[in-house]
Amino acid sequence: MIRMALTGLGLLCACAPLHAARPMITDDARIVDDKACQVESWARHDKGVGNEFWVQPACNFTGNLEVTVGAGATRAQGATHTTALVLQGKTLFKPLEANGWGWGLALGTARNPRERGGASWYGYVPFSVSLADDRVVLHTNVGWQRDQSDGRKHVTWGLGSETQLSQRSWLIAETFGQGDGQPFYQIGLRHWLVPERVQADATVGNRMGGGEQWLSIGLRWLSPAFLP
Repeated sequence: MIRMALTGLGLLCACAPLHAARPMITDDARIVDDKACQVESWARHDKGVGNEFWVQPACNFTGNLEVTVGAGATRAQGATHTTALVLQGKTLFKPLEANGWGWGLALGTARNPRERGGASWYGYVPFSVSLADDRVVLHTNVGWQRDQSDGRKHVTWGLGSETQLSQRSWLIAETFGQGDGQPFYQIGLRHWLVPERVQADATVGNRMGGGEQWLSIGLRWLSPAFLP
């Protein structure tokens, strides 16, 4: 949900997750394995606006605290600028299990170096339900965000699903937004290139009613446990 939180910076994709596995923006009640790390990276093309490029490493040092850092850059009108720096911590109060449910808490901050006003701050609760031996997983998020640019406060939310299509492939669909304004939606595919280690994805999305269409492609790498 870092990708959702960054909507307040004018960058739709953060708000993850997060380990809401790419390409979902709605976060899930999972974290990186104990003593392991992951790196999510993606590119996104916003029709009529420009391109975004993101990288977000995350590690679990303690067993129940996933720490994510990240940076995003936007390329528009022939110039590339760093547009967001993010830091997030996420913990679980009940881990998600097959045919069960789980929930947790994430808190984070995001800052656009090109804007004044300190930083954006956010928090949210991810809740997930597993059905059919994990072949279908549903997610919901409810949270709060304070924007860097104008100090406005928003309720944030997300509803998403993951549906297994084959041993390595998943269909994802979701809608998400803030308390004010039209919500967004996206649909996409996620595929394991190397099971449990390397994953690729692609999505298409838009705002309800149209006008903010985007395409994204991403790559996610997960490590085995290696941290001390």
